[in-house]
Order: sequence, then structure tokens, then C-alpha cells
Amino acid sequence: MDGTKPKLTAAAKEARRRLAVEKVLAGRSQVDVADFLGVHPTSVAKWMAKYRAAGEDALAARPVPGRPRFLTTEQEVEVRGWLLRRPTEFGFRTDLWTAGRVAQLIREKLGVEYHPNYLREWLSKRGYSPQKPVRRAKQRNAEAIEGWLAHDYPAVQKKSRPITLTLC
Repeated sequence: MDGTKPKLTAAAKEARRRLAVEKVLAGRSQVDVADFLGVHPTSVAKWMAKYRAAGEDALAARPVPGRPRFLTTEQEVEVRGWLLRRPTEFGFRTDLWTAGRVAQLIREKLGVEYHPNYLREWLSKRGYSPQKPVRRAKQRNAEAIEGWLAHDYPAVQKKSRPITLTLC
């Protein structure tokens, strides 16, 4: 076992608390119930104390403190699906996803406002790395470049001198 605890939802934690209380009320010891559920006996003791003080309501899941998520799980899946497609399919000029572009799409399609700086962090946590466009001059002439590489470059390329080995 790697020592990490599985992540439980609030509903699963509530069900675990209710099961613990049910088992203790049925005659099991708190230590046995804790061992059965894989929790510390102190946790079971606290759950029992709360139950005795306030009843069933004390075992209910509580809202998670902090700011609510910007996107639902379904919306996150939708956004990740967009990133598998080309930005030009959404009307952007180039095939480069930027945090600003993703933020713009989320705002237009889902009505959720993201700051691009925060969205960069959001994307990196989900395995998306920053991309940089290939910078090329607008006046670039591919034919002239090919001709120079084929004819002129070999003539000016530095010729290597033959290697001479000297033994000491």
C-alpha cells in the first residue's frame, strides 16, 4: 500500500459516519468499528459524541468552505474537448491555443469569466503546457530560401579540415 488515502466525496463521508454510529449502537466497540472502516478510533468517538449531542443531523455533510468552482465537471470536460480541436475551428486566426483564447471561449460559450493568468494555472494543472508560436516574417520567401540552401550555402559553408592524429 502506498500510504495515501482514497478521496471520498462528502456523501461518502456522511455515509461512513452514519454506518459507524449504526454499528456502535448495534453493540460493536468503537475500536472495532474504526478498524472496520479504516479510520482512527478518535474519529469514531467524535462522531458518536456529535450524534449523542445533536442526533442524526450532526452526521450530515456540510458545505465545503471556500469559493465554489467556476466550472462544473461537465463544463470542464467540454472545455478539454475544445482543446483537442484546432483554434481556427472556433474562428481564431492561427492554430495556437492561448489562455486568453480559452478564456474568451469559456466566456462566450459558457458565460463564465476567467482571468487568463488564473486560466494558465488551471490548464497546467490539467497537463496542458504553454505553447509558443513559430515566429516567421510575413515577407518570407520559401522559394528563395530553398534556392539559397541548395546552391549558395554549400559554397560558403566552412569546409572542415582533415583530422590529423598525433601520438604522444
